[in-house]
Amino acid sequence: NAEYMGRFANLLFSVFFFVSSGCYLHHLMSRSKQKEVVEEVEEVETSGPIPISKLEECGIGSADVKKLMEAGLQTVEAVAYSTKKFLLTIKGISEAKADKLIEAASKLVPMGFTTAAEFHKQRAEIIHLTSGSSELDKLLGGGIETGSITEIFGEFRTGKTQICHTLCVTCQLPLDQGGGEGKALYIDTEGTFRPERLIQIAERYGLNGQDVLDNIAYARAYNSDHQNALLIQASAMMAESRYALLVVDSATALYRTDFSGRGELSARQMSLARFLRSLQRLADEFGVAVVISNQVVAQVDGSAMFVGDAKKPIGGNIMAHASTTRLSLRKGRGESRVCKIYDSPCLPEAEAVFAISTGGIDDYKD
Repeated sequence: NAEYMGRFANLLFSVFFFVSSGCYLHHLMSRSKQKEVVEEVEEVETSGPIPISKLEECGIGSADVKKLMEAGLQTVEAVAYSTKKFLLTIKGISEAKADKLIEAASKLVPMGFTTAAEFHKQRAEIIHLTSGSSELDKLLGGGIETGSITEIFGEFRTGKTQICHTLCVTCQLPLDQGGGEGKALYIDTEGTFRPERLIQIAERYGLNGQDVLDNIAYARAYNSDHQNALLIQASAMMAESRYALLVVDSATALYRTDFSGRGELSARQMSLARFLRSLQRLADEFGVAVVISNQVVAQVDGSAMFVGDAKKPIGGNIMAHASTTRLSLRKGRGESRVCKIYDSPCLPEAEAVFAISTGGIDDYKD
């Protein structure tokens, strides 16, 4: 009996040790998983734009932060990229406060030199949004680049608005499918936005049409001042949620009608330059792909006689310098469309043929 009791005691001890070891291991694994989740959250927080509320930790009053937000500055980056002259135009911001804001923002946002190797590593992580056509994506080096302005210009019926609609859907796709896993903002100046087209394109990619529409914020711009004001709202929305795309279709239509004649040309160009600068700021702050469509005008001077295509994009040098990549569209054979790299800092001058299908932009098939 004593031997039996001894064995039973050893067995109980073994069971207790096994159970307690398992509980301890489970506790360690839970702690490890919690740590991983915290690290992932911290990584997400540090990789995106810095909320403007962070300035309060640097000694900036909450009342001043509220004034900045009302002026359209939603992130610390927005303050860091602003000039002192602009900050002084905000009601309630004195010269001393402007200096303090710039100093606080510069501590949080790196604005100095970096190595070309480091910048090359950052460029390698840039997301490209698929256009819907593999040939067009190949021409663009993977698709529409995020964090920069892409201008699309051409005559009517060349596919500018169709590309914009297709991108509004593809930007919602997962990264491994050429998407940006984000929402889209669409500013319409010509009344050509059609939700029913988005549902057709969503069906092609197997997405729920209603979900796709819910992830697209739409606004109709009625004049050039309203067009500028919408960007302040856009900035506030991007600070609240993840957006991958901002479309302006078209960027120049309202400027052509609001400013007329050579007498107002200088004022038009200055206003257009401010609008384009605001677009670039949004691309820099939030890493969104900014896509703007542009109209063309016929050249009527003597040089038109010696040029094959006598049409040029609106906006002059202001538009040319503001756009990172410029794409020229024209009609091709039959129902095909041709896209040409008109200007780019890294893409060679080349062409790609695509088609407009029920499911949006697609490869052209003879």
